[in-house]
Amino acid sequence: MFTGKLIFSQVMEYLPLRTFHQCVRRYQGEYKVKAFSCLDQYLCMAFAQLTYRESLRDIEACLRAQSGKLYHMGIRGPISRNTLANANMVRDWRIYAELAQALIAIARKLYEHDEFGLELENTVYALDATTIDLCLSLFPWANFRKTKGAIKLHTLLDLRGNIPALIHISDGKLHEVNTLDFLPLEAGAIYIMDRGYLDFTRLHAITRQAAFFVIRAKSNLKCRRIYSHPSDRENGLICDQSVALTGFYQAKSYPDQLRRVKYHHEETDKILIFLTNNFSIPALTVAEIYRKRWQVELFFKWIKQNLRIKSFYGNTENAVKTQIWIAVSVYVLVAIMKKDLKIKASLYTMLQILSVGIFERTPLLQAVMQIGYNKHPAEIPNQLTLFD
Repeated sequence: MFTGKLIFSQVMEYLPLRTFHQCVRRYQGEYKVKAFSCLDQYLCMAFAQLTYRESLRDIEACLRAQSGKLYHMGIRGPISRNTLANANMVRDWRIYAELAQALIAIARKLYEHDEFGLELENTVYALDATTIDLCLSLFPWANFRKTKGAIKLHTLLDLRGNIPALIHISDGKLHEVNTLDFLPLEAGAIYIMDRGYLDFTRLHAITRQAAFFVIRAKSNLKCRRIYSHPSDRENGLICDQSVALTGFYQAKSYPDQLRRVKYHHEETDKILIFLTNNFSIPALTVAEIYRKRWQVELFFKWIKQNLRIKSFYGNTENAVKTQIWIAVSVYVLVAIMKKDLKIKASLYTMLQILSVGIFERTPLLQAVMQIGYNKHPAEIPNQLTLFD
């Protein structure tokens, strides 16, 4: 019988504690704290994410029921819903945001050579935002509409491994296009966006940084054809053109040439028009790249279904952001564990297994991969036999 570490402790071994304590010191997370440390707070919230706890009372009841195992989980402080609620409300959410970013940097290095369905050497990102509805009377800071509150998760998803390279949390009023103002641009990378991000001044900034974009064109786009490249109507490629913008303000905002690709999507019988500043890749690859943008939609759907980011344990802005960033860090932590242990099971399967076996002392790889083992102890040759 294995009597080693709890599964929860084995998962948390992937947490970079040195980086975590640096983040805590940077934002004075434990100023005047006597018992319940930031690490205790993180471990309690990570436990809630992994086991799908519904409320602070739920977290408190479950952890107190396993009080004999708390020390082995790494939790040293007393468990109380009031203490946890106060920690979420007061301690700076940027501690956990920077921790999540550090984990993302680790995960991206592990997944940088993964395939994502296209033979491209470029790093490909999908940019989009999702809205999480909130009750305006409970979350008055989350402005969206007159009678409705919301927050937005602006996410830049690295398609190699589906790891979020950037997450920005804002109120519901911030328009998606403003994300381009603080987008970290990487030379040679390709950024996929929908029509909500069509702003030629901001797109030209991407071009000046030697990066590429693929975006849907709007129906009122005004341009003139400069050159027509060969088309392939049998495969859905209607036209591939080099164009210049003719609208007065559009031409001033983007004075360079653009590539206009018109594509017929056979399954939906729709005509799609794409704009890009990349003239070197095949036109059909442009359409395939844009189709990969759907991965960010699947990512949003996945985290809403599998992480606790739709209902919150606190009503303040700090508590909400703390919970979201800890949820993201847990997602990335499991992704790192998956890659390190070379587990073929999906993240969904891994989270489901972890949720029911968090207090077990089974080896982590054995628990996740469901590898059988011999439950009978091996015979000791020098042990005397009592009965023949």
